Amino acid sequence: MLAALLPGSLTIGPARAGTLLEQAVRSGELVMVGSPDTPPFVSLNARGEPVGYAIDVGRRIDAALQKATGSKVQLRFRTVPNAAAAAAAVSQGQAALACGVPFSWELDRQVDFSLPIGLSGLRLLVAPGGPDGSAASLAGQSIAVIKGSLGVTLLPSFQPAARPVSFDRYEDAVTALQQGQVSGVMGDTFILSGQRLQRNISNYTLVPQVPYRTYGVGCITPENNSDFANIVNLTIAKLMQGYIGAQPAEVVLVERWVGPEGVLRRSREQVKAFFQTVLFTRESLGLSGQTP
Repeated sequence: MLAALLPGSLTIGPARAGTLLEQAVRSGELVMVGSPDTPPFVSLNARGEPVGYAIDVGRRIDAALQKATGSKVQLRFRTVPNAAAAAAAVSQGQAALACGVPFSWELDRQVDFSLPIGLSGLRLLVAPGGPDGSAASLAGQSIAVIKGSLGVTLLPSFQPAARPVSFDRYEDAVTALQQGQVSGVMGDTFILSGQRLQRNISNYTLVPQVPYRTYGVGCITPENNSDFANIVNLTIAKLMQGYIGAQPAEVVLVERWVGPEGVLRRSREQVKAFFQTVLFTRESLGLSGQTP
């Protein structure tokens, strides 16, 4: 069961004593952070409750943690403005988990990344008649970027003549695009696809066809907590194995968000191929037993 949504920014402070597993057992909660305007990873339903691919994966991780420790630990979700704030919360010990975070070597020096739960990339969401995504098309254009994201550093190197406009949240950036204040929003393909579906703006397009940068998207945990990191990785691996093996619960979970009927409209074959590639690199996990 997911605890009630706790709104507001997370105050960063020093990490508590003890390992992450000891903290979770002692407190009875596993704190997960995320931005609620990042579908299909995290969004809010009509009741204001967090839902999404990241939340479902977080629930699986919480169940596995309870099984491993024999203790009742409740998953508690806290909102943060963006992925950069989520990374700060995890790296500084104020949260145990964030999922749907793009991999970067810079961030990997501050937190531990899990197996990827998806493959995404940096692209541009544009209105009809907008830029085609090429460097030439962005010259002189106002382009929204999300604070702390890859787009902040990539846009000036890709097209120095573009005019970056910084936003804290995807929601505000896409609204600015719809209002004609910017010519495009540079961001994660998963999240921009989710925003497009949520707002029913199917005439808006993602360009270019091949992303500016491709990366894995996974969960992050505080560094030097290998026991918890192992639980996270094994949970994700078992989810993938269950999907490949056509286990109903795993198929429903994944395809609800990224499958042929989900936000990304990926075919079952595409999802299976990615999961198989990930699992082939981690044969030593030993995926025996039932999914947690």
